[in-house]
Amino acid sequence: MKPAPFAYAKARSVEDAVKLLSEHGDGAKLLAGGQSLMATLNMRLSHPDLLIDLNTIPGLDSIALNGGDVAIGAMVRHAAAARSDVIGKHAPLIAMALPHIAHPAIRNRGTIGGSIAFADPAAELPACFLALGGAAEIAGKGGGRWVKADDFFKGLYETAIGPDEMLTAIRLPVATPEMRYGFAELSRRHGDYALAGLAASAHAEGSSLKNVRLAYFGVGLTPIRAKHAETALAEGSVDEAVKALEADLDPPDDIQETGAVKMHLAGVLLRRVAAQLSGGHA
Repeated sequence: MKPAPFAYAKARSVEDAVKLLSEHGDGAKLLAGGQSLMATLNMRLSHPDLLIDLNTIPGLDSIALNGGDVAIGAMVRHAAAARSDVIGKHAPLIAMALPHIAHPAIRNRGTIGGSIAFADPAAELPACFLALGGAAEIAGKGGGRWVKADDFFKGLYETAIGPDEMLTAIRLPVATPEMRYGFAELSRRHGDYALAGLAASAHAEGSSLKNVRLAYFGVGLTPIRAKHAETALAEGSVDEAVKALEADLDPPDDIQETGAVKMHLAGVLLRRVAAQLSGGHA
């Protein structure tokens, strides 16, 4: 199937893109890597009047240290992030997750910002963003604003980004020697969407874990923090943390698996990730 007809505009700046969004409203779509959008266009699940290409906007593909944060531009490709020494050293959870994203062809074109903004509940990077307690820079007619990861995901494919706004960057806290990270997912084949996945961060104090953040993906309409399990894990009991998931998660059945199976997998993942956090693997 081919896309429905649409107009095309190449944005020259963030301001230009925002202006076009404001003028065309719901009839406009942003094109970053296109790895999700092109599929929905071809299936006519998306039928915009105008496609706004972000690929020639300068400055959106940078990766840099900014004070105590790692600043990642929205147009940074997954493959570029995987090659980045800055991300490998200072945002290791992202580096852990990147090899699990689809296949090399997808990672060569897909963007960090596109993944976060699209907010697929089965995608790896939105959960990592939540697990790290990052923040998103959003540009609009009134200028820029920052939204914390905990406030960013609103529903299925729905975020805090307004209809005439765009994501320009994310910031993640720089890893410190006391931080611990964990990542695991379960899928039928490598590169498939995960049946369930878990991204985690914690602060190690001796043999104890503090400030635990457990972000599940593939088990709900958004990435989900398992806050009861976080508390139990910080108190030192993996078994109690697994039990606490009953209060945190209620996975729906989907075309891949039943909710009951996903719930079981969530417990399996928690045990694996808890071992990573306790062992200090990053």
